Amino acid sequence: MTIKNKLRTGIGFLFLLASICCSLSIYYLNRLSADASVILKDNYETLQFVKNIGNALDQNELRLDARQINTIESNLIKQEHNVTEPGEQQLTDSLRSKYEQLKLLANDATKQTILRWEVRKLLYGIMQLNMTAIEHKNAVAKETASSATLLVALIGTFLFLVSFSFVVNFPGYIANPIRELTERIQEISKRNYHQQLNFKSNDEFGELAQAFNTMTFKLDEYEHSNLASIMFEKKRIETIINSMHDAIIGLDERSFIIFVNEVACTLVGMSEVNLIGRYAPDVAMENDLLRNLLVTDQNKMKIYADNRESYYSKETLSVVSKERVIGKVIILKNITEFQQLDEAKTNFIATISHELKTPISSIKMSLKLLEDERVGTVNTEQKQLMENIEDDTRRLLQITGELLDMAQVETGKLQLNFGSTHPKNIVDYAVKAVKTAAEQKHVELNVKCDDSLPEVSADLDKTTWVLINLLSNAIKYSHEKSVVDLIVKKHKRDEIEFSVADHGQGIENKYLPRIFERYFKVPGATIDQTGTGLGLAIAKDFIEAQSGKIGVESELGEGSRFYFTLKKSN
Repeated sequence: MTIKNKLRTGIGFLFLLASICCSLSIYYLNRLSADASVILKDNYETLQFVKNIGNALDQNELRLDARQINTIESNLIKQEHNVTEPGEQQLTDSLRSKYEQLKLLANDATKQTILRWEVRKLLYGIMQLNMTAIEHKNAVAKETASSATLLVALIGTFLFLVSFSFVVNFPGYIANPIRELTERIQEISKRNYHQQLNFKSNDEFGELAQAFNTMTFKLDEYEHSNLASIMFEKKRIETIINSMHDAIIGLDERSFIIFVNEVACTLVGMSEVNLIGRYAPDVAMENDLLRNLLVTDQNKMKIYADNRESYYSKETLSVVSKERVIGKVIILKNITEFQQLDEAKTNFIATISHELKTPISSIKMSLKLLEDERVGTVNTEQKQLMENIEDDTRRLLQITGELLDMAQVETGKLQLNFGSTHPKNIVDYAVKAVKTAAEQKHVELNVKCDDSLPEVSADLDKTTWVLINLLSNAIKYSHEKSVVDLIVKKHKRDEIEFSVADHGQGIENKYLPRIFERYFKVPGATIDQTGTGLGLAIAKDFIEAQSGKIGVESELGEGSRFYFTLKKSN
């Protein structure tokens, strides 16, 4: 039988018990009502008839008048139709006979007195008979009421005990298997697959127990068949992780540490036992390095470990399963050697650039002296050679200047002299610096800088250098007799935007993300247009060092627009 049918049977059984109890109560109530109605209707009415006849007979002792006769006649007829008790019929018939005789003896007072006494005797006999019947029926009604009360009480008690037993035991029939199933599932969650359900029933619980036992058997079989290979793979992965020179920390989706290698333990300063299984943010509260790894997005970090400073690059990998992130791995790569090489390269470039500036300046001074006619005249070929030397010297001086600026940025020795200045001052200096180059190429500089603009907080020299660089590039990449737009305007509530737009060939979209990288040059540029590839990278560092932003917009064949923002002066 299914659980649904068992529930129906149980509820139907309770309903049947309630129906039986109600039916018995109604039956005995009807019996009591019937007994009471018999007492009131039959015997009480007979007593009333007899009383009326007796009262009419006593009204006149001499003779019966017409009113007495009518009263006695009507009540006697009613009594004759209301005979219910044994012996009552003989008494009623005798009463009728004596009454008829009484009516005929109207003038004989002595016989009337005798007949009246006999009539009263018959009336008393009928009354006594009905009174006895009333007492008997009352006793029967009481006995019926007592029997009904006892029987209903017994049946009610029995039904209550059955219902109580059903209410107490039947829910357990449903709840106990569910509780046992819950306990077994909790054990399975602890990887204890030796669980069996023993529901000895032929309903859904029996089918559930059979399916559950099959599942646990399969799980146990799968666990044992794969446990060895899983443990082997786990050991192999742990060996690989521990053999790596990079620090590796693995977190699950709830940020609990699930594995960590020896290098990471050394850097964090905690043992593997004190890390694995703990909630990473809790550990971070007492460990600065782990807190920086979890909170900051800094990719390059300097860490003091093994009594020396080391440099590490941070990389965070997300572990994804079925398009859901189930954890992440933090990797710290030791880049100390590369950092040292980079610093050596930077120092070498700075030293060489600084040392080159002096002989280059001497060459420029010598060229100035050769151009002076007081020193001596030169022929046309010599003058052309001098111009070539001057162009190469100027280009070489620009390269060494950019290398020195880049060295300052990389070594962190970039010095900024902030001040409050009007944007027009920056624009005027830059325009004057590139005016000659623009005139030589017949490029018109269209400058829009409103005098009502607020002052900006900036390093005047560095910002002017950036604007000169952008203008120089715009002129180089512009066609002859074209226009370069220099526009200064309010960008946001607290920022001023400087933009330089040319109408040259533009830059392909695929190169735009790399335009501010060091040493990057857009392919396809002519010899006159190419430089060191450092100008825009230095410009980006200068602007960002002043809390500004720099960017580019370009379409191939339409030209390019470079822009940067500076904060307004307070």
